[in-house]
Amino acid sequence: MAGDARAVVRSIKRLVEDDFLSRPGVIGVDLGEKVVGGRGVGVLGIIVYVRRKGRSAQFTIPPEVLGVPTDVVEDSFCPHHTLASPEGVSGAERHEFLLGGIGVGPSRAVRFVPPDVAEADDYLVAGTLGALVTPRTRRRTMALTSFHIACVDDAWAVGDPMVHPSRVDGGHPYRDRIGVLARAALSGTVDAAAILLTTPRARAEVVGVGPVAGQGKARVGQRVRKRGRTTALTEGVVASTDAAITLDFGVGLGVRTLRGQIRVEGAFADHGDSGAVLLDDDNRVVGLYCGGSRLRGFANPIANVLDQLDVDLLAVEA
Repeated sequence: MAGDARAVVRSIKRLVEDDFLSRPGVIGVDLGEKVVGGRGVGVLGIIVYVRRKGRSAQFTIPPEVLGVPTDVVEDSFCPHHTLASPEGVSGAERHEFLLGGIGVGPSRAVRFVPPDVAEADDYLVAGTLGALVTPRTRRRTMALTSFHIACVDDAWAVGDPMVHPSRVDGGHPYRDRIGVLARAALSGTVDAAAILLTTPRARAEVVGVGPVAGQGKARVGQRVRKRGRTTALTEGVVASTDAAITLDFGVGLGVRTLRGQIRVEGAFADHGDSGAVLLDDDNRVVGLYCGGSRLRGFANPIANVLDQLDVDLLAVEA
């Protein structure tokens, strides 16, 4: 669809976004092609994601808004970290150098209770190191990941030790330390954190993809790739850059709404992949993966991430 037509639909979506998100069962509002009987009909509409189709949400959403059709889609979104009890650790890949796409996690265990987990216990957390960054005011090397990977709950503090491999993957809480939590942001657009590295063994590359070439901007229809701790290297197509979704971060943080998110359709990522970066065909970073479902994934636009952490990407010069 032409950019001016998309802009009109986007403005109407923004008019109703807060209202729709406040309705029972609604977990997201986005732009996308309306689907009827499993097939797209070539009309851009407002997608309303609900946990379950039925009276709780589906029948409270009007079939159209100011002439723009709506489409109610059933799904369930969550942050894509991995949890394990200290007794349930396993082996995982170990890298000599710190690269994008490898597993990381905090050294500390975090107390989780139902309904976030099946039973109350101290849990270890794992996610993905996305890329290397540097503070804008000082030349130091940091590693980018998600807030809910490095911080986890409301008890986080600057200086919390981080390890690779994560403790979920058999990393040692002392011998495998790679750095400390330095910066974090959980806002209306960003779920991100930066780890100050205490080892020089780091490269501005992503496993299986190659050197990071810099920063880019996601566009609808663009091919992107990511390398995550759990699902390794996958690719998909950007379906939207207008998604507003709610994610339950639990453990004192609660439900948060992230707006202006990048949506990638398909089995793009899974638990443990949060913190991975999305790269375009030129190896430019366009987003930071945060969560989703088995049907679709979501990422923060990288420009927002870098601005809110006050860092720049480390890239390999051509």
